[in-house]
Amino acid sequence: MLKLASVDFSRGELVALVGPNGAGKSTLLGIMAGLRPNYEGACRLEGRELRRWRRRELARVVSFVPQSLRLEFPFTAEQVVLMGRTPYCDGLFESPADHAAVERAMELTDTLPFRHRDFRALSGGERQRVVLASALAQQPRVLLLDEPAAFLDVKHQIRLHRLLGELCRQGLLVVAATHDLNLAASYADRVIVLDRGSLAADAPPRQALDPGILRSVFEVEACLAADREGRPWIRYET
Repeated sequence: MLKLASVDFSRGELVALVGPNGAGKSTLLGIMAGLRPNYEGACRLEGRELRRWRRRELARVVSFVPQSLRLEFPFTAEQVVLMGRTPYCDGLFESPADHAAVERAMELTDTLPFRHRDFRALSGGERQRVVLASALAQQPRVLLLDEPAAFLDVKHQIRLHRLLGELCRQGLLVVAATHDLNLAASYADRVIVLDRGSLAADAPPRQALDPGILRSVFEVEACLAADREGRPWIRYET
């Protein structure tokens, strides 16, 4: 159960949600994505209560990338990405704008090389990139991600976070739940730390990932260092 007093998000931010298992990260993302309508309190998008948004209208604004996606039917990777255009479809056939959005999304996520392959035959990391491409094909203003780098190799983790940073600079709001505190420290503009459904910190990485907070929330001893560019880096103590 979430017990958040108030949390605000702004366009152009890359926000990392961190916390132990069961802290409420996925619950918060589900509420923001419109997938958990029975929440208590208020959740407003662009000033309007989320429950008052029509599903199709909301899908043109908010994209959600789950931690994993299973499909039982033989869709190609490109067909899965094309599903992201569903909120814009008015008939049986896709428009040139739909295909252009799909092409661009697959280019950004490095999924064009296997666009014709069966989605079920792809590796976990390849599937995750295809699902991200589908979300980007929605051309949202808000992108929500649940452990987006969980199945990615190092190269594509770096590419993903650089891409997310560039999308934020273009005005997109990105909120991503992650267990990797160093990815959060390196790439997020802001880190929200959840602890058993409550807000433990909401600040820039250096303040939110303070050793005292890490000790209290994650029960680990750590210290903050900095890389050559001055970004914080967590070093865990044994």
